[in-house]
Amino acid sequence: MKINELVDGQRIELNALVANVTKGVSANATTYLNITLQDNTGTIEAKKWDANEEDVKFYTIGKIIKVLGDINLYRNSLQLKISSAQQLDEKNIDYQDFVISAPIKKEILETELKEYMNMVKEPDIKILMEALINKFYVPFLTHPAATRNHHEYCSGLLYHSVTVAKLAALLADFYGNVDRDILIAGALLHDLGKIIELTGPIIPSYTIEGRLIGHISLMQAEISEMAHKLHIESEVPMLLEHMILSHHGKKEFGSPILPMTKEALLLSIADDIDAKMNILEKAYSQTSEGEFTNRIFPLEDRAFYKPKKR
Repeated sequence: MKINELVDGQRIELNALVANVTKGVSANATTYLNITLQDNTGTIEAKKWDANEEDVKFYTIGKIIKVLGDINLYRNSLQLKISSAQQLDEKNIDYQDFVISAPIKKEILETELKEYMNMVKEPDIKILMEALINKFYVPFLTHPAATRNHHEYCSGLLYHSVTVAKLAALLADFYGNVDRDILIAGALLHDLGKIIELTGPIIPSYTIEGRLIGHISLMQAEISEMAHKLHIESEVPMLLEHMILSHHGKKEFGSPILPMTKEALLLSIADDIDAKMNILEKAYSQTSEGEFTNRIFPLEDRAFYKPKKR
């Protein structure tokens, strides 16, 4: 059963992610827990009354559990009164069942990833790109690209990376004298450091390495280390490192250096387009036709008009 299928008066068994927990004290001085449960269809507020110390330890943010309880209507919203719960075996969990996922299925994105990897032919670029992607392959399929703003959902990193590769390939076809191989490789690798920077698709947050170093520097170091391990002595690692270090386009956006090759410039443009359009699409999804969005801070704090359909 999914959260969007729940109705008042049901006795239900539900698999859900603990998205938030707060502790309170009732009028008779007993502890209770306010728990937000989530799956990929929505959220529901739940109550665990008469909570003991074991309950407080059990209901933690990020845990995926099976709950038994009763649905009731409270102040015009459905609420779950929890009777009992148990933790689910992580081996049998598909994270996409509990979080918002990319609008394209993971399996399709995985196929597209392999297609773009296969487009890269130059030996040094190919072996370095494949080694790095294979190192992080499993989390690459499900990791978010951010904690907020853009592609902040399950498989968001893969969706963003494949989309940037698509844009890069189009740009390489349109403009002459572009190193297509290194541009596509850079597109697929540019945000791979976010696998180290962020905890994962379940309630993503920044790791210590992410906060102290950041995905740009983390990925630059990964390329350098892997190139040394593979004994690659051409300038390919340096060019890819430059693309990673400069892909945010401006120093005030986090890049320690500005793009200084054609491929680095094209990558920064493709990355910027995809991030901004994703942010705008999310704002449009919450806005009626003929109205303006709320001000969007990453887009220069502008409000955008959503035209009426004609």
